[in-house]
Amino acid sequence: MQYYSLQHQAPNVSFREAVLKGQAPDKGLYFPEELPKLSKDFVESLSSLSKEEIGTTVMRPYVGEDIPEQDLKKIVSETINFDFPLVKINDHISSLELFHGPTYAFKDVGARFMSRCLGYFQKEENKKTTILVATSGDTGGAVANGFLGVDGVEVIILYPSGKVSPIQELQLTTCGQNITALEIEGSFDDCQAIVKQAFMDQDLNDAYNLTSANSINVGRWLPQQLYYFFGLQQWDQRQPPVICVPSGNFGNICAGILAHISGLPVEHFMAACNANDTVPVYMQTGNYQPKASTPTISNAMDVGNPSNFGRILEIFGGKATKLKAQLSSVSVTDVSTKSTIKQVYETAGYLLDPHGAVAYRALEDFQARHPDKNGFILETAHPVKFPDVIESLLGIQIPLPENAEQLNAGNKVSIQLPATYEAVKKWLLGR
Repeated sequence: MQYYSLQHQAPNVSFREAVLKGQAPDKGLYFPEELPKLSKDFVESLSSLSKEEIGTTVMRPYVGEDIPEQDLKKIVSETINFDFPLVKINDHISSLELFHGPTYAFKDVGARFMSRCLGYFQKEENKKTTILVATSGDTGGAVANGFLGVDGVEVIILYPSGKVSPIQELQLTTCGQNITALEIEGSFDDCQAIVKQAFMDQDLNDAYNLTSANSINVGRWLPQQLYYFFGLQQWDQRQPPVICVPSGNFGNICAGILAHISGLPVEHFMAACNANDTVPVYMQTGNYQPKASTPTISNAMDVGNPSNFGRILEIFGGKATKLKAQLSSVSVTDVSTKSTIKQVYETAGYLLDPHGAVAYRALEDFQARHPDKNGFILETAHPVKFPDVIESLLGIQIPLPENAEQLNAGNKVSIQLPATYEAVKKWLLGR
């Protein structure tokens, strides 16, 4: 499998090179030259296959010959060695819980897969690899956990000061070892812009062997397909589901659409956004206007210029008609998010986190217009990450998982920097 840049001004590369580079030299995102087609027998046999068999089959075409079969099986097995239950909320909506990994967020899958691929490739490298990553909340914790202690790899995480939850911040700042947290006095979009600029800076590329662990990296983006297959593996209805995904940078739902193109039966995709409505506005008007991000209670989705939406457009050849046939997108307010958390808890006894609540609200509204369509949401983060919102709203105390209690005992270590590229570059070169 070869990968090309969406800017079409850089040479095609292998999976290995795409993972190591992160972003193409022309600033474009890498995209697979071919979209694999899975056999009908494989798709119809999902319920009888192991997660490891599904994962290896799905990822094999993307990896190509860069990782031998046995090594890929090991990487997949270590990536998905936790549960992905599809939990019924009511007769029409279920929740695919993606928070049972080590950092209680869906991003554990991509981070663990990429870290193990990079660890495998790093054996052939003479120079240490430096991962530079921006986070709006969950990415940083998943990347820190996934790469902690990996030989030949160091991780530098940029996160917006005061705009991540307490547990998210502890996951970023208490690791030590090969993990460094930069606390940026700005927004996630500031952090992401700094990271993108760093990859284009020749001074930094001479000093560091840089790559990214954001979902711009194919090693993190592509394995997100797997939990869509795990969801369908548990789907017990004849009609394919409507899948509603809480969406920020759009890597997650893009991977789901890719899984569908490859053969996974899905009735329709919904991208549920918070107040950061760049894509919903585009879907309504055809006018794509990136904007500064707006802080919300579903902070991991606070993205005003979603990088991966370009990949979604590429899948559909830039044709709006084809895109709208498969995808719809709506914006949900914080007020509606809070009322949804309260409604679902009181009527169904199910505890949503703010991101899952955005998706639930969008899907329930969709079903009011299409009462014959059942589906599931992706519950992308554990509610324990949002105690201030949920506990004050419901008057309950969310029990801390064991690992979260250990986090509270850790000491926060971060380096505070202004939200300017010059400040971050100066720090990087002065280390």
